[in-house]
Amino acid sequence: MFDLLNKYPNNGSFEFKSTDSLSNVCNAPKNKSGVYIVYAVKGHTKYLIYIGCSGLEDNGEIKLRKGGMCGRLVNGKQFEKARKHSWSNKVIEKSLDNLVIEWWDTEDDFPEIVEFCLILEYILVNKRLSEWNTILSLKESLRSQCENFIQDNNIQALMN
Repeated sequence: MFDLLNKYPNNGSFEFKSTDSLSNVCNAPKNKSGVYIVYAVKGHTKYLIYIGCSGLEDNGEIKLRKGGMCGRLVNGKQFEKARKHSWSNKVIEKSLDNLVIEWWDTEDDFPEIVEFCLILEYILVNKRLSEWNTILSLKESLRSQCENFIQDNNIQALMN
């Protein structure tokens, strides 16, 4: 799944435990936009719980968020609090060992489009949204670029 991500060579990952400082363990770039996938780890089981992105389309250009992907991961809000707080709470609440966060710099591709395609692929395979994703949406201004992106990248699962 997510073969699309193989085209992005600048990528990485890190682990986050409830006792960690998210800003200390996050190794995502501070000057790049892209997508990230969050996995929950409990015992020997690792499962996807969230797909997100950093960087927004603004007048046909990718607008870098303050602090890039790292800033989005650490300070972005989820569950009504900054992730540096809410993720610790979720790890404890769900009795998880840790989270594993994988990230990709999507270069000149709009992160919102890549995120949309990843969430859609997840839905097609699993017949539902991931646990922390609550909606699948793409703003109208990116619709034609998304259709072109799907065709240009020969994304079969989304073209059928």
